[in-house]
Amino acid sequence: MSNYTTGEMAKLCNVSVRTVQFYDTKGILHPSDLTEGGRRLYNDDDLQKFRLICTLKAIGLSLNAIKSILESEFSGKILTILLDEQVRLLSDEIDQRQKQLAMITVMKESIRDKAIIPANTIIGVEDSMEKKGKVGNKKKLHRIYIVIWVAAALGFAFMVWLAASRIWWGLAVYISASIISLLISAFHLKGYVFICPNCDSIFKPSLRRAFFSVGNSKVRWMTCPECGNEDWCVLRKQKQMREAENNG
Repeated sequence: MSNYTTGEMAKLCNVSVRTVQFYDTKGILHPSDLTEGGRRLYNDDDLQKFRLICTLKAIGLSLNAIKSILESEFSGKILTILLDEQVRLLSDEIDQRQKQLAMITVMKESIRDKAIIPANTIIGVEDSMEKKGKVGNKKKLHRIYIVIWVAAALGFAFMVWLAASRIWWGLAVYISASIISLLISAFHLKGYVFICPNCDSIFKPSLRRAFFSVGNSKVRWMTCPECGNEDWCVLRKQKQMREAENNG
């Protein structure tokens, strides 16, 4: 079995040396051995695990979620569901891109032949432009999430100071921001269902349970109502589930 230094691990996984060291300090990937001088040494199993960690990080999981999933009894099942979901999303994106390329080709041929461009082709191009706009709106919404939660984290101490200083307009602003944050989070979770990694059942918890569960936009720590297993459950949009059932 080969041994790899921190630098070699970083090079093989296309990350910085500080990233490898950081994952060690966070308890996500410990070296299998140390040299007499105290340098980290990793084996082939560590390399495979680190590549998996980098993949999970690339699809949007937080380091805390990755650590918890790897420690879970059903880590393999959870990862399989997550990767299947990523394959499906990428396949949908490829299909959309292929349709857009086909529409562009038709338009180019119509322009070259000085023919009338079919109305349905124009509509298709407009649809593709609208989809791009929606993607941009989603990115803006993600930035709004970050701003709101940071403001909420700092807001409690600020609210106490405002109350002590009798700055009532400041209190009103804080309360308004909290309400907006709750509404956005509730709206986000309302359209999702959960997949249990133990029994594969699909369930929809109450909005209150989903809202106060720990996790992120990919996985959340939930108790399955079917088998009673408590673990990281994968989120999936209800609309996507219905489309998959119809296509299947």
